[in-house]
Amino acid sequence: MHSISSLDARTAFNQDIAADHLVPLWDQLHSLVPREPASTIQAALWRYRELRPHLMRAGRLLTAAEAVRRVLVMENPAIRGRASITQSLYAGLQLILPGEVAPSHRHTQSALRLVIEGRSAHTVVDGERIPMAPGDFIITPSWTWHDHGNREDAEGGEPVVWLDGLDIPLLGFLGAQFAEEHASEEQPLTQVDGSSLARYGASLLPVRHRVRSPVSPLSHYPYERTRDALHALLRNGELDPWDGIKLRYANPATGGWAMPSIATCMQLLPGGFQGRTWRCTDATVYSVVEGCGDAIIGGQRFAFEPKDTFVVPSWAGLSLHASEDTTLFSFSDRPLHEALGLLRESREPA
Repeated sequence: MHSISSLDARTAFNQDIAADHLVPLWDQLHSLVPREPASTIQAALWRYRELRPHLMRAGRLLTAAEAVRRVLVMENPAIRGRASITQSLYAGLQLILPGEVAPSHRHTQSALRLVIEGRSAHTVVDGERIPMAPGDFIITPSWTWHDHGNREDAEGGEPVVWLDGLDIPLLGFLGAQFAEEHASEEQPLTQVDGSSLARYGASLLPVRHRVRSPVSPLSHYPYERTRDALHALLRNGELDPWDGIKLRYANPATGGWAMPSIATCMQLLPGGFQGRTWRCTDATVYSVVEGCGDAIIGGQRFAFEPKDTFVVPSWAGLSLHASEDTTLFSFSDRPLHEALGLLRESREPA
C-alpha cells in the first residue's frame, strides 16, 4: 500500500514532466505492450440490402463527376470519424450510373475493386480498359492512373456497384499520401483491351518479362475463372476444416500477393459446412459473393447473405458456417505482418 503522500507526489511528478512533453511509461506499460492484441475495432456486418437504397439516393443527389468518387464509406463502429474499417484499411461501396464517368486520378494509396452488382461498367488502369462483372477482382496499384465509366447503350445500361478496399489509414499513419488529377476526365487508352490478362493470366509470362515491382502485372482476375478453380478443388475433396477451400490472389510474376500492402483471397464453403474456430493477427474484411450462412466472431453470431460485408478484428476467434454453397472474398494487411515477421495464427484442434 502506498501512502496518500506518496500518490500525491507521483501525481505532482507526472504534472511536472508533462510540461516537457513527457509521460511515465510505468503508467501505460501494460496497455502499450499487452499480452495479446487488444484490438481497437469491433466485429461488424453491413447488410447490402439495407445499404443499397442509400447508394441509389446518393446517385440522385450528385453525379459521379461532382463526387469524384461516389462512395459510401463503411466505418468501423468502434473508430467512427476515421473512415476506416480496420486500423489499417478502408472499405466503401462505389456507385456509377449509366452514362457517367468517374474522372481520372492517381494516388499513392493502393486500391482493390470487387464488383458487387452490374455488368455495364469498366475501369481504366494505366491505359487499359477492364470490363466489370460481379465477383471480378481488379487492382489499382499505387500511383497508377485510373478512371471508371458506365456505358449507356441501346438498353440504357444499369447501375454498377463495387467494393473499394484501400490502405488509406496505413499511408496516413506513415505520412505517405500523395494524389494527382489527370489533365483529362478520361485517360487515353494505350493498351488493347484484355492485354494484361492475355500476357499474364494463363500461367505464362512474356519471355523477356523482368520483375521491377512487387505489384502484380495482372490487373484483372475474372470471377468466372476463380469460381471454376474453387469448384474443381471441391470436386477433388480438398476441404480444410477451418477455411473450406481458400485461394489467394497471386502475382503471376513472383508468386507473392497481388499488391504488397493488401492480401486478397477467395474461398468456397460447401453447403452444410461448419468451420472450426481460428484466429490470426491480421484484421480481415469479408464480402459475400454468393451464398448464405453465419460468421461467429468472438462468440457473436452474424448472419450473412449475398453482397454483405463483415469485418473480423485482429485475434478474434472466427468460425464460418454455410447453409448453402457460399463464396467469400476477403482482404487484409497480412503482407505487412508477414514481412515484419509478426503473423500469428491459432487453430482450434481438428
